[in-house]
Amino acid sequence: MAHSSLPVTTQGTRGRPWLRCLEGVAAALVILDIAVLFAGVVARYVFDRPLIWSDELAAALFLWLGMLGAVLALSRDEHMRLSVFLQHFKPGMRRVVDAIASLMVVIFVVEIVGPAYNYVVDQWMIITPGLNIPDSYRVASILAGAVLLSIVALQSLFRKSKWRDIAIAVAIVAVISALLVVISPSLVAIGNWNLPIFFAVIVGALVVIGVPIAFAFGVTTLSYIVLTTDVPLFILVNQMDHGMSSLILLAIPLFIFLGLLVDVTGMAAALVNFLATLVGHFRGGLSYVLLGAMYLVSGISGAKAADMAAIAPVLLPEMKKRGYEQGETVALLASSSAMSETIPPSLILITIGSVTGVSIAALFIGGLLPAAVGAIALGIAAYFRTRGNDRGQTERAKAAVILKAFLVALPALVLPLVIRFSVVEGVATATEVSTVGVVYVLIVGPIFYNRLKWWQLYPLLVETAALSGAILLIIGTATGMGWALTQSGFASVLVDVMSSLPGGKFTFMALSIVLFAVLGSLLEGIPAVVLFGPLLFPVAAAVGIDEVHYAMVVILAMGLGLFSPPFGIGFYISCAIGKIQPEEAMGRVWPYLGTLLLALILIAAVPWISTVFL
Repeated sequence: MAHSSLPVTTQGTRGRPWLRCLEGVAAALVILDIAVLFAGVVARYVFDRPLIWSDELAAALFLWLGMLGAVLALSRDEHMRLSVFLQHFKPGMRRVVDAIASLMVVIFVVEIVGPAYNYVVDQWMIITPGLNIPDSYRVASILAGAVLLSIVALQSLFRKSKWRDIAIAVAIVAVISALLVVISPSLVAIGNWNLPIFFAVIVGALVVIGVPIAFAFGVTTLSYIVLTTDVPLFILVNQMDHGMSSLILLAIPLFIFLGLLVDVTGMAAALVNFLATLVGHFRGGLSYVLLGAMYLVSGISGAKAADMAAIAPVLLPEMKKRGYEQGETVALLASSSAMSETIPPSLILITIGSVTGVSIAALFIGGLLPAAVGAIALGIAAYFRTRGNDRGQTERAKAAVILKAFLVALPALVLPLVIRFSVVEGVATATEVSTVGVVYVLIVGPIFYNRLKWWQLYPLLVETAALSGAILLIIGTATGMGWALTQSGFASVLVDVMSSLPGGKFTFMALSIVLFAVLGSLLEGIPAVVLFGPLLFPVAAAVGIDEVHYAMVVILAMGLGLFSPPFGIGFYISCAIGKIQPEEAMGRVWPYLGTLLLALILIAAVPWISTVFL
């Protein structure tokens, strides 16, 4: 993945003052969205006077935030992409491949500028019910984003690539494009057999050469529409808007910001220190601390990179001091991240709820026990693999020390309870609850930990905008691709095939585990869910699988893929955060992932684990 786990405000903006201004606008939009949603919570729950316009305004601000954030992410080279194959190219070939990847980005964003303008014009006649203004004010964000993305993409292409490499890249792309145009009648003639060509071969090729996933989806869908249908490109922009405009998705930037706040205020460090006083004196005890910390922090931040970045600086140096092999430690860090994917408020839970209609509250409740099963399984594996490495055993902490650490960590321990209580008791929706957490941390953090400096908030806000934009653009282009698959008739064929498999729901569940593990490895969880969730969740329901149970299995399977080398992006993030080379952990991670696979099979076989608290 190309995005950094730490906030950097000037990355990609040096020498371009307009991008620094854009950072300020994006940061302001994050603040405005938090303020609007929290005002809605207070007005409804405290004063019993709901603000009928708050959700509508927040959704409009969010679309602007997402599109401007996507521009920032591109300028900072933080869009998600697969880079594992690029290291195998020779330097000369690598430069040409990089130029082709950059050219693909340029082609997509330039091509959608015109359709985005037409979409803005068409939406002028639609008046929003709450704010009573033309919807064009909201969707103009897509046009503005497309224009700004075009500028940044062109600047990036000419800044990173030499003229010779650009010329070669243009020639290669022109030849391939001409070939596709020539054979387009044949592509139309073969009907749905052209789908593997576009959505397997072309998407796969673009992802392998390092085209960011969002733009790989976009270019492929655009090519499919132009070459095999009579549909105007306007429909692609319409579908992107449809995918990015779900109010539920607004929880993504707010939970990202919450996770960054938890780290910078010292709450994460307090949690780790408390766990260390409980079990740190055992041989291999810090392995259990790591597992427990990932479980607790995942329940706050919701983003895996943020989880690992919060825990690693606190815990990994002490583990190294006590004799733990660094490769083993990072392997456990990676597998524990895969384990904790179902812990609320995981971003993937929110995304599944958005694209499939499954209750977010039910997903939040259903995810705790499956993760606990995974954590217990990893704890057993860690017992056998790490207890012999722990040379620097410490004394058992005295009761007074444990009590003090508990009191210090108490404000952080309360935060997941505040989030869960707010949703379950109806204080806030799954979208709004993140603002309750943000306000809680901003009040409690400085009082109890005194580590937050107010000037630190700006880089956190910018990082939130950039990462949110990268995620939102994936959802938008994946929605467009999903529409293409659906209108082609592929969805109905898939449903018929999967529903008629011998073995019923057991075969379907097994194939789903394999499918989503592969997709998690190649695409990451969010784009995989946006593409296949709307197709497969109805099939799961049709064969008698509870949707929450199926969601837990799908998420854990994707987690396994995401953190499995050699393709899993999450594994390389773990190595980067642990500051080791991937080969040091590659052989050590498999026993943990194998143990987690056994836990996943148990969870898939026993629906009760996912549904008992519903």
